[in-house]
Amino acid sequence: MLDSFLEYLRYEKRFSEHTLTAYRFDLEQFISFASLHSLEDFRELKPVFIRGWMVVLIEEGYNNKSVNRKLAALRTLYKWLKKEGIATTNPLSRLTGPKTEKRLPSFAREQELTPSRLETLFTNDFEGKRDELLFEMFYQTGMRLSELIGLTVEDIQPNSVKVLGKRNKERVIPIAPELHQKIQTYLSLRASVAKSKHLLVLSNGKSLYPVYVYRKITAILGTLTHLDKRSPHVLRHTFATHMLNNGAGLETLKALLGHSSLAATQVYTHNSFAQLHQIYQHAHPRMKRA
Repeated sequence: MLDSFLEYLRYEKRFSEHTLTAYRFDLEQFISFASLHSLEDFRELKPVFIRGWMVVLIEEGYNNKSVNRKLAALRTLYKWLKKEGIATTNPLSRLTGPKTEKRLPSFAREQELTPSRLETLFTNDFEGKRDELLFEMFYQTGMRLSELIGLTVEDIQPNSVKVLGKRNKERVIPIAPELHQKIQTYLSLRASVAKSKHLLVLSNGKSLYPVYVYRKITAILGTLTHLDKRSPHVLRHTFATHMLNNGAGLETLKALLGHSSLAATQVYTHNSFAQLHQIYQHAHPRMKRA
């Protein structure tokens, strides 16, 4: 029933495979709940029925964020149904999901990621230099896990790296000469290991995979910070926070992170405020006497 819709998302909207899998699961769950047999059956649904589904999901233990994700999948489907002339109304047009608590991003402090602390963690062989580059690429570019795994040797330039982001949108991220040198050192060792087009590979020459990268970064962060969360995405948050704290503007950060809207980038402004508050405490005479 959903194949045409998912093909539309894959080829026209360029949704990622991860998103397509989630949408299929969420919509099939709703179809089962509503006992629908064809796309035309969606025309008969009323807002009160979808509210009832929300209540059932919450009673079954789904958190508000998960419920909103399922509603987003359903909203996207109805937009497509209207586009295709299958449905004339959208029962979700005035329906709002449950409020979700906005959690602040976890990030490492600058003093925790100094070169002097990092240089003792990695060996000088292929795996050591690859793991060092893996960490530095996350921290110095802020790219996503899937973007880093997908990098090819051809994406690397002396002062930049080309990234293929969500929905196949390309962006170019500047890199420091020091990072480019690390890449060249790694490539000299990689030459005897792999002929793959991908930049970062395993010792057997095969491409990296998400669980492997997640474990590596978690282990490295575990030696550097006391954060409860230790993941590649924490380094993306860290990149964004450190950039803002050192003078980068939101529009610049939006372009570097590959966000589609400024609203997604604004979540990091709280960290800059924390930095400003710290400076204020040390600089204002009234705060000094408090």
